[in-house]
Amino acid sequence: MNLTHTAFFGDGEYTFALTDDMITELERVADLGIGAFYLRAVNMQFKLADLIEIIRLGLIGGGTNPERAAQLTDTYARNTPIDDLYPLALDILDARWGGAVDSHDTTDAAKTGDMSAALNEAAE
Repeated sequence: MNLTHTAFFGDGEYTFALTDDMITELERVADLGIGAFYLRAVNMQFKLADLIEIIRLGLIGGGTNPERAAQLTDTYARNTPIDDLYPLALDILDARWGGAVDSHDTTDAAKTGDMSAALNEAAE
């Protein structure tokens, strides 16, 4: 199981991971346990600062220097459409919550983009 998420953010591709230490910090900053925090995020009851913190702490947990992570979020997450931030933040949370799907786990039908065939394969 992969607990990291890799995605393009700002100026390049980065690895994001909410390690135990990063979750502890997220809980401290949000004054909320990870379960309640996750529910708040998936139910779209989040604060803008939540999204930015998920991304910043995910960068640090993924190996980015904390100063660089702050610089990246200051430059590329602040004053950015929420619609751009939310999917990335949720992918980072989901990777830790249930493990990220490795690309080799994707079915052949899903790779082709044929949604009907992919759903049929998943139902089998």
